[in-house]
Amino acid sequence: MKLLPTKNKLAAGIMLSLVCSGAWAADPFAVDSPWMLGDWGGTRSELHDKGIDFNVNYVMEAATNLDGYQKHTTARYTDQWMFNTHLDLDKLLCWKDTEFQATITDRNGQNLSDNLSDSRTPMLSSVQEVYGRGQTWRLTQLWLKKGFWDDRLDIKVGRATVGEDFGSIETHFQNLALGPGIPGKSRGNYWMNWPVSQWMARAKINFTPEVYFQVGLYNENPYNYDKGDGFRFEFTDSDGNLVPFELGWQPELGPDHLKGNYRLGGYYTSAHGSVYHTWQDGSYSSEAHGYGGYLIIQQQLFAQGHDNHRGLTLTLSNIMNDKRTSKLDNTQTVALAWKGMFESRPKDEIGLGAARLHVNSAYSRMLERENEYNGVSDYNDATYLPVIHGAEYDYELYYSINATNWLTIRPNIQYVAAPGANSAVKNAVVAGLGASLNF
Repeated sequence: MKLLPTKNKLAAGIMLSLVCSGAWAADPFAVDSPWMLGDWGGTRSELHDKGIDFNVNYVMEAATNLDGYQKHTTARYTDQWMFNTHLDLDKLLCWKDTEFQATITDRNGQNLSDNLSDSRTPMLSSVQEVYGRGQTWRLTQLWLKKGFWDDRLDIKVGRATVGEDFGSIETHFQNLALGPGIPGKSRGNYWMNWPVSQWMARAKINFTPEVYFQVGLYNENPYNYDKGDGFRFEFTDSDGNLVPFELGWQPELGPDHLKGNYRLGGYYTSAHGSVYHTWQDGSYSSEAHGYGGYLIIQQQLFAQGHDNHRGLTLTLSNIMNDKRTSKLDNTQTVALAWKGMFESRPKDEIGLGAARLHVNSAYSRMLERENEYNGVSDYNDATYLPVIHGAEYDYELYYSINATNWLTIRPNIQYVAAPGANSAVKNAVVAGLGASLNF
C-alpha cells in the first residue's frame, strides 16, 4: 500500500513544497521536535510568537479481519490529510481575545467494517474511525472566536463541527464508537462530527475558570455531508437547525492537579425525522423533531510520580436519544488509558475500552412490519430486511508508541460482537494499526 495515494495530486504538491522548503532546515527529523521538518531554523517559532501557527498532519488507519463475517478479506487502509492555520489576532492585529481557524481535510481509502457485517445491516460503529463522511476534500473549519470581559463570555461563528465544542473528550481509540464527539456516534444524521462542518454560532459563559455553560446553533443541510460538496456555502435546502447545550466542569483535583472533564448536555433539532412506530402499509404517517441528552465523565485517577502528564484516566459516557426518530436510542462507553506506564517510555500510552450501541425497539418493529408488508420471511432473500435488535458491542485494546514528538504509531486489537446488532452475523476479531505524522 502506498503512503500517499497517487490520486491525491493536490496533497502531493503541497507535501512536495513542504519537503522542499524544510529540507534544508537545521533540525528536520529531530526526535524532540513537534514537526518532522523541524522548526526551519527558528522560523516556525518566530511565527508562533507573532500569532501564526500552521500544520500539516497525516493520519492512517489499517485494519485486517482475523475472524469475522467475510474472513477472506485481507486488509483495508484509509487515511486523512489535514491542513490548518490558526491565527492569534490579539498578537497580529491587537484584537483582544480573538482567534481565527481554517482547516481543510481530505479523506481516502476503504473501510473494513463493510466486510464485517451484512450489507443490509451495516456496522453501527467502524473499526477505522478516520473513514467516513465521504472520501473527499472538505472545508472542515472556518471560524472566528471572540472573548469578552476577560473571556467570561466567548462567541464563535463560522463553519465548525459540533463535536469540537460539545461532548468532546480526548481519546486515541481507532474504533469509532470510542472516539471523541461521543453524542454524534449515535445521532450522526443531525450531530456532525469531524470532518463535516456546518454554518454555526456558539456562545459560552465561563462562570469560573472551571465551570461553563454553552449553547450553539448549527444549520442542518444534506449537502454538508455529501461527497463532492465539502466547499459549498449557501443555506439553500436547509432541513432545520440543531441546538446543543452543555454544562461543563473541568477541574484540576488534588495536589497533583488531576485533570477532569465533566459534561452534561443535550440537543434539540428542528429538522424532521420519520417516527418509526407509525410505519404502516409502506409509509410513515408521522414526522417529528429529534432530541436527546448525554453525560460524559473523564477523570485522571492518579499522576504517576506526581507528574500529571502521566497516569491513569477513566472515561465514562451515557447517551440517550428519543425513541420516536432515533435508530439508536442509547449508547454507553467505558475506557481506561494509562500514559507513561513504563519509566523508559513516559509518552507511550495503553488503552482499553468498550462501547455498547443499542437499537431502538421501535426501529426493530418497523423492520418486522416492512417484511410482513413485502411478504418475505427468508433471511437469504435479497429483499428481506434483517431485523436488528439489542446492541452491537465494540471492544479495543491499543498501545500508542511515541516514536518521536511528531510520529505516533498505534497498534490495536478489536473485537466486535453482533456487528450491526445483527445476531445472524459472526462476531469479528480485527487487528489494526494507526499512525499520526505532523509535518
